Amino acid sequence: DFCLSRGLGDVYKRQPLNRLCRNRHDWPRLDNWPVLALIAANVKRRRARTFLTAAGIAVGVAAVVALLALSDGLNRTAGQLVHLGNADLAILQRDAGDPTSSVLPLSLLGRVRAQRVVADVTPVALVVDAIPGAASSLVLGLERGGFITRSLVVTSGAAATSGRVEIGDLLAQRLRLHPGDAITINHRRFPVAGIFHSGTAYIDTGAVATLHDAQVLAGHTPDEVTIFAVRLAPQISTPRGELALTRNVPGVIAISRPGQAARAGVNSELISKAVGLIVVLALIIGALAVANTMLAAILERRRELALLATIGWSGRQLGELVLGEAIAVSLLGTAFGLLLGLAASRLLPGALGLGELISPQLTLSSLGLASLIGMLIGTLGALYPMWRVVRIRPVLALAQR
Repeated sequence: DFCLSRGLGDVYKRQPLNRLCRNRHDWPRLDNWPVLALIAANVKRRRARTFLTAAGIAVGVAAVVALLALSDGLNRTAGQLVHLGNADLAILQRDAGDPTSSVLPLSLLGRVRAQRVVADVTPVALVVDAIPGAASSLVLGLERGGFITRSLVVTSGAAATSGRVEIGDLLAQRLRLHPGDAITINHRRFPVAGIFHSGTAYIDTGAVATLHDAQVLAGHTPDEVTIFAVRLAPQISTPRGELALTRNVPGVIAISRPGQAARAGVNSELISKAVGLIVVLALIIGALAVANTMLAAILERRRELALLATIGWSGRQLGELVLGEAIAVSLLGTAFGLLLGLAASRLLPGALGLGELISPQLTLSSLGLASLIGMLIGTLGALYPMWRVVRIRPVLALAQR
């Protein structure tokens, strides 16, 4: 009866009493299956509390997964923007908020072309959030005859001319437009001269205008553009080209890799800092939730834990039991959080109106980091309850009602 009190008999009912209670050395240790059953029983004993704690962990893990996917997707899009028209690199305004908000004087074009490392350069004016019904679509203002315009395949109609634009085939399908129709860009109506295909989704969901028209739409002066797309001379390595252009052209930065584009932007840095902040908050809030749950469980189960200590369990074993229960809750929360994060990462760009511009990228490292955070929550949350259970005095706990 002593061994079956407080519900412990339900856990060990498959083993004979003489094996369980013969002496303290026969009591199951933490590497035996009955202890795992005890952990599972304790987790299920307060289902509502377990669910709410796991849900709190899941929200933190999901936020980390979604933000990491958004950040990786932003890096990928920035890399595509850097390599417009198969450019080797792009020149941006130093310390711009992001690549789309860069402003460069067109008067620098001659100086860039004069660099020995440069084979060809073309200016690009970007217009964002300008097309109704396609808020994330970009409008590219390009020089006629530049290498970027030569990379676009016009599938129907003609190329863009002054006062007329060409649109990507994906945008044409979305808005059901054909050559000869009109499209509204920044409250101005432009006839559609033709439809093009580039093979890059965020370009094919946008439009191409002349450089002058895009400057007007973006509110730039005739001497302002967004970026310079650069092709390097033969035998010039990309790092050498970056270094030469950054040194020789004042106030700009030459970049060729997605990570550089993201780090060059203040907005991208804010996203990275937000990820770090979410990680810290998830650890703190999740650990507090787990600690609260485990501490409440310990207070409710003082007699049960004291019973285990009386029949031979050491303080270390009791602490490991509490840790096992905390980790079990964290596993549930982490698994659910990963699934929730996968769904959120797909919905977040669309909710922000960036569905065509940013495609979320989930990597094994991101999922691994989120899983590690979920497990750390359980470990950190169990520290104080473990300390409390180790200090339990069996005689006093058994005397309490």
